[in-house]
Amino acid sequence: MIRRFDGKVVIVTGAAAGIGLATARRFASEGAEVVMADLDDVRLRAAGAEIAKAVAHPVFALPCDVSVESQVEAAVTDVMKRFGRLDVVVNNAGLMSFKPLEQFTGEDWMNILGVDLLGAFYFTKYAFLNMKPGGAIVNVASIHAVRTTPLVAPYAAAKAALVSLTRSTAIEGRARGIRCNVVLPGAVETKMLRDNPEVQANVEHIDAAELGQPEQLAASIAFLASEDSSFVSGTTLIADGGRLAEL
Repeated sequence: MIRRFDGKVVIVTGAAAGIGLATARRFASEGAEVVMADLDDVRLRAAGAEIAKAVAHPVFALPCDVSVESQVEAAVTDVMKRFGRLDVVVNNAGLMSFKPLEQFTGEDWMNILGVDLLGAFYFTKYAFLNMKPGGAIVNVASIHAVRTTPLVAPYAAAKAALVSLTRSTAIEGRARGIRCNVVLPGAVETKMLRDNPEVQANVEHIDAAELGQPEQLAASIAFLASEDSSFVSGTTLIADGGRLAEL
């Protein structure tokens, strides 16, 4: 495999499973110093050990609640002390809850927005304060940002806002030499997908041809973080196997 990230330091949030784990594995396989951030400490450290063994290189596991700014600041400070640089941030951590709109509470909304939107903002803020020119931020939103289903109103709203945050980050990052782009995954084989009651009841039918694997999303994320996309910023990349293309 090509090694586009030799000497680069990469933070991946929500890295203990699913797209985040596949993304951390992809960056590590391409030579990056990978920092895996997640709320699930036990699962995170097991995942980090698995990747480190596969690539024969240490991987740094960093427990962090992305919805708490002080923890994000401490995480980035730790990375800067350990490595002296930060080159890529992948804001992948996500939270999804399934209820009719009228049953959601304000607390439900704040919990989801805290992880899915504010977590990305916090890591972007501290990336801006520490990244050198040439840095890249990749946000992981969802096709729910543009076309959604019942029972996920806060999630869909948060992901739509994340797309908007990406544009603002790209605009304000230009003078700093920092790019920002966003990936919109469709149906991807993850626990989040299988926990969806609409999918469980086959109300939302997933065509096998439109079911992606975490590794496929990781490849898209790595592209947007690499010099291969050096002239790409503020862009929304839909990675859904053509799901949204159908009329």
